[in-house]
Amino acid sequence: MPVLRLFARARQEAGVSQLSVPGSTVGEVLDDARSRFGPGFAEVLDHAAVWVNGEPADPDEPVGNDDEVAVLPPVSGGT
Repeated sequence: MPVLRLFARARQEAGVSQLSVPGSTVGEVLDDARSRFGPGFAEVLDHAAVWVNGEPADPDEPVGNDDEVAVLPPVSGGT
């Protein structure tokens, strides 16, 4: 199964930083995560960048057992 890595607010909403999630596409992995972690996580995901193995990814991109899907919420703050 692909590994889902979560950062910043996505990690806070899910309560974990990474886990194995079933799916053969990025979209399937993210749909599973939405159903596991609920509406707060889904809201974060709506505005997050999603990368596979360090590259930007679309929902229809295929993923396999050795792939890492990363959810990177937007960063704000600073002066």
